[in-house]
Amino acid sequence: MAAIHDLLAQVQDEALKVRLEQEINRLSKAKKFGLVFEEHLPECTPLYDIPVKSGSMVAKKNGAVSDMYEVAFIKDDVATCYHKITQEKEEIPVNELVCVAQFGEPIYPYLKPIDSVCNAPDSNLWHTLIEADNYHALQLLEYLYAGKVDCIYIDPPYNTGAKDWKYNNDYVDGTDAYRHSKWLSMMEKRLKLAKKLLNPENSIMMITIDDIELCHLKILLESLFSECYIQIIDMVINPKGKARVGKLSQVDEYLILIYMGNAKTCSVKNAECDQEVRWPYLRRSDVESARGTIKGGTQQFYPIYVDKKTEKIVEIGDFLTPDQPLTDSKTVEGAVAVFPIRDDGKHMNWGLTEKSLRYALENDCVRVTKSNNKYQPYNFTYVTIPSIQKALSGEYIVAGKRKDGTKIIMIPDGTEHQRPTAWKGNQYDANAYGTKLIGKFWNDKRFSFPKSLYSVVDALNIYLADKKEALVIDFFAGSGTTLHALNLLNAVDNGSRRCVMVTNNEVSETEARNLIQKGYNPGDREWEKLGIAHYVTWTRTVCSIKGIDVDGNPLHGNYGCDLETYLEIDGEVTDPSTGKKIRGKVYKKTKTAVYPEFENMKFSDGFKTNAVFFKLGFLDKNAVALGNQLAELIPVLWLKAGARGSCPSLIDADSVMMIQPENQFAILIDEKQFSIFEEELKKYPEIQTIYFVTDSDSGYREMIKGYKDKETYQLYRDYLDNFRINTRR
Repeated sequence: MAAIHDLLAQVQDEALKVRLEQEINRLSKAKKFGLVFEEHLPECTPLYDIPVKSGSMVAKKNGAVSDMYEVAFIKDDVATCYHKITQEKEEIPVNELVCVAQFGEPIYPYLKPIDSVCNAPDSNLWHTLIEADNYHALQLLEYLYAGKVDCIYIDPPYNTGAKDWKYNNDYVDGTDAYRHSKWLSMMEKRLKLAKKLLNPENSIMMITIDDIELCHLKILLESLFSECYIQIIDMVINPKGKARVGKLSQVDEYLILIYMGNAKTCSVKNAECDQEVRWPYLRRSDVESARGTIKGGTQQFYPIYVDKKTEKIVEIGDFLTPDQPLTDSKTVEGAVAVFPIRDDGKHMNWGLTEKSLRYALENDCVRVTKSNNKYQPYNFTYVTIPSIQKALSGEYIVAGKRKDGTKIIMIPDGTEHQRPTAWKGNQYDANAYGTKLIGKFWNDKRFSFPKSLYSVVDALNIYLADKKEALVIDFFAGSGTTLHALNLLNAVDNGSRRCVMVTNNEVSETEARNLIQKGYNPGDREWEKLGIAHYVTWTRTVCSIKGIDVDGNPLHGNYGCDLETYLEIDGEVTDPSTGKKIRGKVYKKTKTAVYPEFENMKFSDGFKTNAVFFKLGFLDKNAVALGNQLAELIPVLWLKAGARGSCPSLIDADSVMMIQPENQFAILIDEKQFSIFEEELKKYPEIQTIYFVTDSDSGYREMIKGYKDKETYQLYRDYLDNFRINTRR
């Protein structure tokens, strides 16, 4: 632009100069700064629920959905069609065709119940999975939850070039010259809709991505969320590194946080600032504390019986006086008697009396390890009595238990911290806690590159720790990790956070080829059951809630994971100059629970919660015009009312009203029955949401006068206009 202004300064005609300057300024204001890309139209939509008729716009089920035909007429289940562009005539069997909606053409969705899992019949908490193209699902969700969503977490396709996502029903690969602009166009349209869902005063959006589209996405977000603060977290998800030929191996990916309004992350106690209590050796080391000395105590030489098989303490014997031989102690079957004897044969004392040791043992504060000492085959470490008492009182933190059952006790530093923007730890390993974890549910490889369960747990928890009734949406649900993580958080703090997941039902390119060879088409049952929504997302949801695998067997293992650390303890070390053994600091490899609160939660216990599975379907325009589709919209109205209780069944055709106390909503279908409806509502003060079907705006305003404390909505006779989606918004 500087060169243009230099040229402008050379114009002698003042009138022309002014006109040129005005035009340049106009163009400058319209010029985009930053990210510029081709804005591709949104994907065309196959409408499997709509019957193919004369005049329908259709595509071949196994072809590109954008390659469309118009049906001229149908005879003997064969459609005579004309190609939309070439106008070439073609006869195609009706069962090989699907109706298609183009961008901008109104379509009318409804939610078709597919399945549900109820593991808490007394709970009002119901999660939701919606099988749909997320562009259309987001428009429906806008009607349901505009400005009401607390958190959106998404893991979109990374656009690696490996055919991991589709545009206009065609896989996009690395050879596509427009792959980046197609990806950005896809993301932009969905992010614009997602922004409308978020609570503008206090909410957060989280997006995971890798380095391929990180910079593009960041600039796009800066444009769409210019008023928001944006942060990026670097998370190590593959410690071994993912090989890239001729390039550095990739170990991390990124979590982008978009803060709406006054949203803030929760401060947390930084476990790295806490310190584990000291575990001293039970056998005394100083010569002044040898057996029989006053300092060592005359009653602290006694046998500790360790089971030979389990290597656990089974009994503590009575003390021996200084003049009593070891043979005076009793024999315990299957156990070895261990005395405090150094490897040079010198008798010492234990650091605790029998009574104190029993107290420590009862509180899981005594550890047993093998020793090379021929006189003392086992070593013992323990937590001091004052530290045990502080743990019992809550002054110290019991952070969990080790595999041997002993407690992990931490001394808190007493301060809270904000988490850093670099996350590293075993818990973020996508292979260990993503791929291998979901492998517990089924034996085959159904999903590539799932997120670590704990990376999503930590991401959600930094904002939702204090929001126990939050509404969370994930419209790239994939393997269903978000719902799984949310159930885990709810189980810990008894929260009622609700999750709405959206995913399509695509099959992989390989599976698609195999199914076509077998004569199956998209929309066929054999095809649909292998799609991601049915085969992966919903399956994981059901299995994780019930605590079983796909064969109905109880799941093995516990939630939580361990962090390997080195614990500094007192021990015997060799002086290199003299070769003598002296007391010193040694470091012992130990495992610390990353999530102590999860350690005792078995996979097989499942979760006390419920979930329902819907498919986004589409209504026939003719039926819409007749206004006969209220029954199909009951699930939509249920969701809008808060999804409390199980979704009600479809209403009878002759119903004049519908009152659902367990769902906390009601519908007046026939406005002539308002007085009766009003009397009935008095019986159910728990009703929070009321829908009125009426064409009259004034009639609606009159009916709601007595319900200022309720959520009220007007459903016109042409009520489906409220659900019209696919418009150019």
